[in-house]
Amino acid sequence: MKTQVAIIGAGPSGLLLSQRLHLAGVETVVLERHSRDHVLSRIRAGVLEQGLADMLRAAGVGDRMDAEGEIHDGCEIAFEDNRLRIDFAELTGGKTVMVYGQTEVTRDLYKARDAMGGTIIHNAENVALHDVDSDSPYVTYEKDGETHRLDCEFIAGCDGFHGPSRKAIPADRLKVFEKVYPFGWLGILSETPPVSEELIYSGHPRGFALCSLRSRVLSRYYVQVPADEKVDNWSDDRFWEELKSRLPSDVAADLVTGPSIEKSIAPLRSFVAEPLRYGRMFLVGDAGHIVPPTGAKGLNLAASDVFYLSNALIDYYRADDETGIEHYAEKALRRIWLAERFSWWMTTLLHKFDEEAFDVRVKRAELDHLVHSRAAQTALAENYVGLPYD
Repeated sequence: MKTQVAIIGAGPSGLLLSQRLHLAGVETVVLERHSRDHVLSRIRAGVLEQGLADMLRAAGVGDRMDAEGEIHDGCEIAFEDNRLRIDFAELTGGKTVMVYGQTEVTRDLYKARDAMGGTIIHNAENVALHDVDSDSPYVTYEKDGETHRLDCEFIAGCDGFHGPSRKAIPADRLKVFEKVYPFGWLGILSETPPVSEELIYSGHPRGFALCSLRSRVLSRYYVQVPADEKVDNWSDDRFWEELKSRLPSDVAADLVTGPSIEKSIAPLRSFVAEPLRYGRMFLVGDAGHIVPPTGAKGLNLAASDVFYLSNALIDYYRADDETGIEHYAEKALRRIWLAERFSWWMTTLLHKFDEEAFDVRVKRAELDHLVHSRAAQTALAENYVGLPYD
């Protein structure tokens, strides 16, 4: 089999890249290690920057998002029983975010690729990348007990943190920057009305908490727990009581509880791999970078990678222009590091660390500055709704 661009991974970044390239007349084949049902069973983030929402609309996959998603023009920061609303729209000249589950984005993209006859090969095992630094890279994989070869001109590694794409870069060429946090997020999904129409980020002496939502009848809540904590240690009742203890009293009083339909712990890390390009292979999304979820940047950073890479490949095939390809890593990394900084800042500000008294007072001063400084609120809002792609 042969194609122009081989895409490893059928998550939202791989499918969106395939969709954008298809619309521009560029051929793709997507390889996915898991089944479609498995891909669609993964519960992930649900806050889309305006840039991503606009990209989905332009790719013809925004109708259901616009019909069912929730436009948010602000969020709240809570601490010491205080609540500060950050007005995104007012501080950024009208920009907003869209609350719409990543699983639903993936579902919409699958539907669009199916409608256009896109080639997505599921259950592709033992994927390996070959000759990526040559003009004729190729990918091998196993399916149904047979080994297959996919020849291509470029490879996009959209295969996540544990995928094979990053491993195709020689160890002496790969540089990794990483910070592992000593805690994770215990999250539950419940069929209950959200406690607030907007997200509430709460910093508390007992630890961080987040009140989020997927819809008017589906809520997503998180509490900070030690990195080695086990889900089995947390009954629903224990979770709800702990969440209430970390929220302002008026919010806790309005919280509607119910059985969880999903419960899991996500570790927190900051991670960047450089370079994002090696020969004719490009890293996209979690294959090249991870952010803690505090700033809602994971999916959105993957989308900006797709924006830069799709534009670069389209320019190459339409005009034989390699400028975008040459500068993909540079453009993507600049935005990645800005998002890494913002996510690190939000995480440091709102989570409980093993801190000295000085650090606690500085954090309190930072929150006080945020309350009284329009400039500080504007900086938060601009980063949260998403920095420009160019």
